[in-house]
Amino acid sequence: MKKKLPIGIEDFKEIIEKDCYYVDKTLFIKELLDNSSKVRLFTRPRRFGKTLALSMLRYYFEKEITVEGKAGYNSRLFRGLKILDAGESYLSHMGQYPVISLSLKSAKQPSFEMAYASILDELALEFDRHKSVLYSDELSEDEKALFERFIKRQASEWENFKALKFLSKCLQKVYQKNAIILLDEYDVPLENAWFRGFYEQMTFFIRSLFESALKTNPSLEFAVITGCLRISKESIFTGLNNLEIISVLSSRYSEHFGFTVPEVGNMLHFYDIEEKKEEVKRWYDGYFFGNTEVYNPWSMINYVNEAVSNINSLPRPYWANTSSNGIIRDMIEHADNSIKLELENLIAGECIEKPVHEDITYEEIHESEDNLWNFLFFTGYLKKVREHMQADTVYITLAFPNAEVKYIYRNTIMEWFDGQIRLKDFSALYKALLKKDIALIERELSKSLMETVSFFDYKEDYYHGFTAGLVKMMEGYIVESNRESGMGRSDIIIRSAPYEGIAIIIETKVADSYGQLEEKAVQALAQIEEKQYDAGLRSEGYHTFIKYGIAFFKKLCRVHVNE
Repeated sequence: MKKKLPIGIEDFKEIIEKDCYYVDKTLFIKELLDNSSKVRLFTRPRRFGKTLALSMLRYYFEKEITVEGKAGYNSRLFRGLKILDAGESYLSHMGQYPVISLSLKSAKQPSFEMAYASILDELALEFDRHKSVLYSDELSEDEKALFERFIKRQASEWENFKALKFLSKCLQKVYQKNAIILLDEYDVPLENAWFRGFYEQMTFFIRSLFESALKTNPSLEFAVITGCLRISKESIFTGLNNLEIISVLSSRYSEHFGFTVPEVGNMLHFYDIEEKKEEVKRWYDGYFFGNTEVYNPWSMINYVNEAVSNINSLPRPYWANTSSNGIIRDMIEHADNSIKLELENLIAGECIEKPVHEDITYEEIHESEDNLWNFLFFTGYLKKVREHMQADTVYITLAFPNAEVKYIYRNTIMEWFDGQIRLKDFSALYKALLKKDIALIERELSKSLMETVSFFDYKEDYYHGFTAGLVKMMEGYIVESNRESGMGRSDIIIRSAPYEGIAIIIETKVADSYGQLEEKAVQALAQIEEKQYDAGLRSEGYHTFIKYGIAFFKKLCRVHVNE
């Protein structure tokens, strides 16, 4: 039997012990040890293996001491993995350090009080995990008493600010080794607080927690922090001069998050689905960390899991379903015409160029368009095509990474569009449809196109959906799309109650140029007659038909109606 795929498993030990498929990223350990930075912040998009990487580091470096005073070793977990062939200088670090491992992802809560309490819960669990130190004579009675207060969540607010520093001090005294600190998803509390309206309170707490642990802490060996976004030093890491930031632009450590091209090839070969190579490339490839081409690992694992059981399974937007994608919706809601135009260019497969701003805060996202595009880039919603320097500024050329990310934009935009329709008054359009006022119909359709974001590459599918969306709120009428009738399927049918006997039939087409609009509108109207789209309706008792051929070119349209 083939190995199981570790869907949703982010604990390294669990993956190894359950003999799941593991893409060997253990040389991350070697590169960490080869570099001397005291504190390293890795920013990568969500679901790109950050939590698993920190879990792997913990099991490699941690020296566990049980309540009975016995040492536990995890070397068995690394059998057959690349780090064991790296040399004795690296193996000498295995199982030698106390490790503090803290995730802040649980702080995604609706209020500051609940988010703060969630972080205190995580701290209490980590203190409890290390409670064996309470049996050591190295700690004073006062230190033991405070340690127990952290476990019971009875520490004061001031003590909570210094929790990580205190825990590292206790561990250093007992183990006689400085502590390694691993902080996962450090920016989740900040992103959540920004959306929820308590950003300043959360920033103050996180800054205090981090500064005490990472700045001039004599009990710190080194720290590794992960998150999606690089938050400016001024907001969180004030005065932290020993911080190295490794973003998606960095060439160092570039192959340790996400799946590289050879790793994807090996996975497809292992599961005998190599014929899926082009499909997964189109859907899940396209990222570049430094100069390393990278696939989305979450989507790859889920896709392969489906394809193994059903070789004919279709690709799905797995990454899209792991978050609310709130930043995309927020961007669209705040978008001016300039942002909409650039977004349309991206959707059409083109690129945009922007200056790089790696140091931003959530508060600054909407201060400029550049900040917004940078935020989307660093969180995985855009990819780098190339970069160059002009004067003293680095510029990056941006594009959509793959079909999966394009799906996220399309669905988010269409959901937003549906919401806008419910808020706006389209009664003028509805009356114009019933009165055959083609000038007003053209004006209303074009005006709505100007206000939304168009998917030019979706051609007739997009304009069909757009038109159907506008008319679906027509009171007293039933709107149907792609209804089988006559010798085919009509694009849109708007029908009254049968006793009124009124039906509007709409066929849409896309022109390749402004000059072709008239011709395409005539063709669309003629198709309704040729395919006899009214045949089925006549058998249901409908007798009054209004037939429209509508042609679109970008944000313009032409309408023809039957006499």
